[in-house]
Amino acid sequence: MSALRAQTREVYRERVTKAFTHLIVEPDMVDQLGPAIAQGKAMFLYGPPGNGKSVMGEAIGSVLGGDIYVPHAIDVDGQVITLYDPVAHHAQHDSNQNSIIRQDTEIDGRWIRVSRPVITVGGELTLEMLDLRYRELSAFYESPVHLKSNGGVLVVDDFGRQRVPARDLLNRWIVPLESRVDFLTLKTGQKFELPFLVMVVFATNIRPSELVDEAFLRRIHYKILAESPTQDDFIEIFERVCREKQVAFDHGLVRALLELYFKPRGIALRGCQPRDLIGQSLARAAYLGEPRHLTLDLLEAACASYFVDEDAQLPA
Repeated sequence: MSALRAQTREVYRERVTKAFTHLIVEPDMVDQLGPAIAQGKAMFLYGPPGNGKSVMGEAIGSVLGGDIYVPHAIDVDGQVITLYDPVAHHAQHDSNQNSIIRQDTEIDGRWIRVSRPVITVGGELTLEMLDLRYRELSAFYESPVHLKSNGGVLVVDDFGRQRVPARDLLNRWIVPLESRVDFLTLKTGQKFELPFLVMVVFATNIRPSELVDEAFLRRIHYKILAESPTQDDFIEIFERVCREKQVAFDHGLVRALLELYFKPRGIALRGCQPRDLIGQSLARAAYLGEPRHLTLDLLEAACASYFVDEDAQLPA
């Protein structure tokens, strides 16, 4: 699996900044992310919900960029472990793949060229998913999710909200994260080692100190806060979403929404709100047979169904 390491690109500031241009991210945060990406170290990406932590994990994968080669499967003493997964890996075409004449430089057909993997797992993650799973019908083993992510990025979304305690997950990974080698076990009891060349991003809206103790935090060198957008950032995100949705952007309309709805109710700004509110407003306009155009009435109606009314009196 040495082909994984060979194609890792050099990471520098301009490259990281370019990868995050589609997001509204403060330069200071980009400069915190850059060294972590360059070292390939695991990180905690924490902060309030709805500020794009999961999307940032995908952007980290684009910083690394490029294609890598992964084997279709690996053999351990006659036991076959599948590694290539068409769901997790995006195969790329090789120019010499269909050539009739075999060249000396041709890649071994047991390997397949894929985009650098970026795999996201969430609340469904269990300890069993981090070990080999034997398939009785096929007599093959399925490789764990972090092995499929080798050479790329594994985003553990909503970390701390899995069915298994966060401490147990980190206990399983703490040695591979430091040694860059993981040990897996066959159903025969035989253990073997494989490279652990994956950057793990733990995205959470829970403070890392509430999830694990100081000893664990010390081993995860990078803890980066994804802060909520400022008002100017919020307006810029709103404008970008309008452009994507091909709907007219009105700066004064957004200002009015913030002053008349958000501010009186003390609603905290989140990066996901412009996308969600615009989507709901356009859906309401279509439902009412109105023009595909944002108005304050549409946006306020979207807010009314989007935000929870904490002061509402519910029947006993």
